[in-house]
Amino acid sequence: MKAVVHERQSGMDGLHYRNMEQMEPKEGEVKVKLKTAGLNHRDIFLLERHKPTEPPIILGSDGAGIVETAGQGVENVKIGDEVIINPSIGWKHNSEAPPEGFNVLGYPDHGTFAEYIIISADNVELKPAYLSWEEAGVLSLAALTAYRALFTRGHLRAGSTVLIPGIGSGVATFLLQFAKAAGAAVYVTSRSKDKCEKALELGADKAIDSNEDWNKQLNNEKVDIVIECVGAATFNKSFDQVRRGGTVVTFGASAGDKVEIDIRKFFYGQYNLLGTTMGSAEEYREMLEFIQKHQIKPVLDQIYPIEQFQEGFYRMEKGAQLGKIGFDINT
Repeated sequence: MKAVVHERQSGMDGLHYRNMEQMEPKEGEVKVKLKTAGLNHRDIFLLERHKPTEPPIILGSDGAGIVETAGQGVENVKIGDEVIINPSIGWKHNSEAPPEGFNVLGYPDHGTFAEYIIISADNVELKPAYLSWEEAGVLSLAALTAYRALFTRGHLRAGSTVLIPGIGSGVATFLLQFAKAAGAAVYVTSRSKDKCEKALELGADKAIDSNEDWNKQLNNEKVDIVIECVGAATFNKSFDQVRRGGTVVTFGASAGDKVEIDIRKFFYGQYNLLGTTMGSAEEYREMLEFIQKHQIKPVLDQIYPIEQFQEGFYRMEKGAQLGKIGFDINT
């Protein structure tokens, strides 16, 4: 089968579209013929994390397709079912943190940038019928991350105010859509005027310029929750916009890992700082119910033929996208 494989070299130079051996499902597994797959920032990070001395790896965490073969003991899906893949491996039940052994699909196990994938039947769910293949194929990782950040960790309620710095990524656009569906007021930031305008079209109540004074642009209003997915470049500006007793939920560090905070301000203000990443299979099913109830669709940026995978990687690396980048897999 054809697949996007990372091997022998770090960075983009190690990416190749080539033949890989097909496998057959074992007990409890399914073989899915993939129709579409989604690109995430994680795939960019793995270009350095996956070492040249390690075996070749098929990247990709998001995907959707049709069950072609099922191993013994599989009961939740059958051959011919249209399915969507949950990339959260080894985390079945909602818990304070993922269990030991938790991984994300696409490393160290082979991922979705291929014509086929073998995966545990526990990690496939029926594709929501109202989603196109392109929409279903880019959904999972970003939507699950956004769902846990907002509801499990952030305890978002109707009437809350939420700030989302750096609108543009797949997770950020889901955060906006989910928070609005739940009845919250949502403010976003971006350096891009076009992204601010698009966010307003998607329902944001305010969209402000990241380069300007946030407090002034928000008329000195403080928010209940900030969902911080940028990192060092915005963290303290985000923290400054939270009301006393409010909450910062963080899951991203694309703009720097190390952050200094005023600890005295933090404890006097009774703030909450919560970390999160991905989510459980239980939350994944809750997320699917939520999007179907509210008929939420991913914001699609660009869908490329998988043979043109490099275009997608370059676009994401530049941060040019608004919403999800995906690959169409013609088999």
